[in-house]
Amino acid sequence: MKKNVTLITTLLLAIIGMYGQELSIDADIRSRFEYRSGFNNLVPEDSDPAANVQQRSRLKFGYKADKFKAGLGIQDVRVWGDTRQILDNDVNNNLQLAYAWVELMFGTGWSTKVGRQAISYDDQRIFGGLDWALQGRFHDAALLKYKDDKFKLDFGFAFSQDDLAALPGRTTTTLYSVDGFFSYKAMEYVHATIKAGEGNTISLLALNNTFQNRGTELIFPGTFLEDEVGFPLEGFFHRQTFGTHSKFKLGSVKLALNAYLQTGEAAQEVDLSAYLVGLEANTKAGSTGLGLGFEIQSGNDQTVATDGTIQNVSGGENKAFFPLYGTNHKFNGFMDYFYVGNHANNVGLTDIYAKAVFKTGEKSKLLVKGHYFGAAGTLIDDTDLSEADSYLGTEIDVVYTQKLLPYATLNVGYSHMFAGEGMEFLKNQADPASVQNWGWVQLMVKPNFLKWKKPAPTAE
Repeated sequence: MKKNVTLITTLLLAIIGMYGQELSIDADIRSRFEYRSGFNNLVPEDSDPAANVQQRSRLKFGYKADKFKAGLGIQDVRVWGDTRQILDNDVNNNLQLAYAWVELMFGTGWSTKVGRQAISYDDQRIFGGLDWALQGRFHDAALLKYKDDKFKLDFGFAFSQDDLAALPGRTTTTLYSVDGFFSYKAMEYVHATIKAGEGNTISLLALNNTFQNRGTELIFPGTFLEDEVGFPLEGFFHRQTFGTHSKFKLGSVKLALNAYLQTGEAAQEVDLSAYLVGLEANTKAGSTGLGLGFEIQSGNDQTVATDGTIQNVSGGENKAFFPLYGTNHKFNGFMDYFYVGNHANNVGLTDIYAKAVFKTGEKSKLLVKGHYFGAAGTLIDDTDLSEADSYLGTEIDVVYTQKLLPYATLNVGYSHMFAGEGMEFLKNQADPASVQNWGWVQLMVKPNFLKWKKPAPTAE
């Protein structure tokens, strides 16, 4: 067996030596234990905490040749124990293709990247790889790219369709029935980054998403049809996002600005007019990093309907911003109360925060971060239907990071939510537990199994 493996490896390297330039094989194996008693939502009084261990096992292949790159990632994402032992198949379908793309270089600075890929820009506010989620976030897309020393320009395009086998005899339809937060029928964007001096960059984004109009009758899983003969509901609606992420350096202070607008339609026949604005300042006091910032995401004013129910959207216009495909766990508190699979079309958010990063050793650091949360729109008290205080709560996040080996890192985190009465109305939890907290420990191991580079030709 060992001889066969050696022979295959030798043949592979010989082929690459003839035609290629560089090959790498890497792994990303991370295991995360979580204790949850208030993560993502308020838990009621006398509720039992939850605990689990999740693991990502990703094998990554990278290839480079003259004017050509390729990437392939295969991963297994699971909760420990979710598949019974000694089964001859994986009933939970944990194994998946994470990404598979090729990039072709042509002309001076131009290239095209096609396939399943992570799309990540700037601070990952609108587009991010979402690496905290073990499965990550990937898009099936085609990019046209340009890059020089001071300027980068990307054009992105995507078109989504159902699995052809899912709609027998109707493979030419434009119906798109895949569910999920902002799963788009089509996407087009342009992103530009301009270097404007030492430590100064300006990034600009213009993004259009097209979504499928859907009826209300579910004919079979994942497919919405509007009448008895099975024709899909016609038409689409479109959401546009425009804005900038810009970084500036003023002496020892680094500033980062986010400013985005969303327009178009939030749903069929529901207009959209929303914004996000945020500013963060970072500096250092000795070896300690200090940061202060705020972010406001617009939201809807809650209103009381004639039947006494609380409505989030009224008047045919939605004013709630949503950061779409970003790494939302990175922002607005690590307990994920906002914009991580939740808080869409809601009262928006005002987030004022401060942080400090302490160097605790040669290869270790401690992050302490505090958030003050408030509703950006009007919040209704569901006990008497009056206007409620906009204060939602205060969150404290603490994360310790220790580099164990060049390829191994240990993270230990703890977060505590001090929820205000407004959070109880927002999360529809009238009797929350007095302690809302979350703790976790994560081991990340990212070894390189193989890195081979074709030797440069020797001079004769």
